Amino acid sequence: MFFSFNKMRKFFDSNALWLSMLIGALLYPWLLPLKPLLPWLIFFMLFFTFCKVNPLDLRLHKWHWVVLAAQMILSFGSYAGVSYLTNDPILAQGIMICFIMPTATAAPIIAGKMGGSIQNLTTFTLLSNFATAIIVPATFPLINDQLQMTNYQFAEQFWPAFVLILSRVAPLLLVPFFSAWLLRLGFNAYYRRKYASLPCGEGKGGVPEFVLSKKLALLPFYLWVASIIVLSATVTQTVITNYQSQMTNMLILLACSFFACLLQFGLGKWIGYKLPAPSKGKDYQDVLINPAAAPKTMAGVSSITAGQAFGQKNTSLGVWIAQMYLDPLSSLGAAAYIIWQNLFNSVQLFVVAHKK
Repeated sequence: MFFSFNKMRKFFDSNALWLSMLIGALLYPWLLPLKPLLPWLIFFMLFFTFCKVNPLDLRLHKWHWVVLAAQMILSFGSYAGVSYLTNDPILAQGIMICFIMPTATAAPIIAGKMGGSIQNLTTFTLLSNFATAIIVPATFPLINDQLQMTNYQFAEQFWPAFVLILSRVAPLLLVPFFSAWLLRLGFNAYYRRKYASLPCGEGKGGVPEFVLSKKLALLPFYLWVASIIVLSATVTQTVITNYQSQMTNMLILLACSFFACLLQFGLGKWIGYKLPAPSKGKDYQDVLINPAAAPKTMAGVSSITAGQAFGQKNTSLGVWIAQMYLDPLSSLGAAAYIIWQNLFNSVQLFVVAHKK
């Protein structure tokens, strides 16, 4: 055969993201009805990803705090700078959204595929999303003139806004995390009880460790590809709907989101390299946990991990935040970011695949 199955699979793995974006863009009228499936795709994608991680291995490191601080500085710094230079609130808000969006809940999948630390990135994903849930309702009333309010009104509206944003994050982040944790605890409890009941001398190998099979370990990546197809279809619809009335802002936001994407991936990689953090736990170099991590140094693994933490954004949440709290047209910044981050990830996966 001209193409063996392994060659076809290798080609798909290294080109899956841009192919999925192309499919979503070309077939968007027929794919839009699949939009209600998106939360379920993300849920199971994260569930199988979190099954790879022992919660006891999740620890905060220096680069977590440095990346989070840099994210907030760039968010509000870019807003202040663009507002001062252009006096265009839509442009300023659209660029700020590219920075303030929290880490994508699917980032650990891509990081694990490239040899990053799923444990450390899962920790930062939780930190980043909770920080966004607190900072957005606390600061956006100061950014959008239409949302400015008295101290009394702010106190009245902060908690409802906080709960509303958190309700968008929690089901897609915490529920699969705790479901995977409960499965691990149940597995461990069952086998401890089973091995304790064995006659003396049996089960000398010890209690087995909870590990996904090879096929299930690969499933999160393909679920992510399916979600990208559906998400690309919705973005294509947004662009086609607004391209005539907002062509200039759309082009500027497209260019600015490109530079924001490169800046965040690059800065994240640099921070991770300068502040390497160990991935503690016996799963660190397990091929099922971090497929490409074994040959890399600790600084190299941290560089990959922090780069994905800073650069790969929860764009669906970013679009919703912009439409809810800012000028709805500023959400085009987050929509454009979807294109660049997935193209960047496609290049990274292509490079990793051809190094093997």
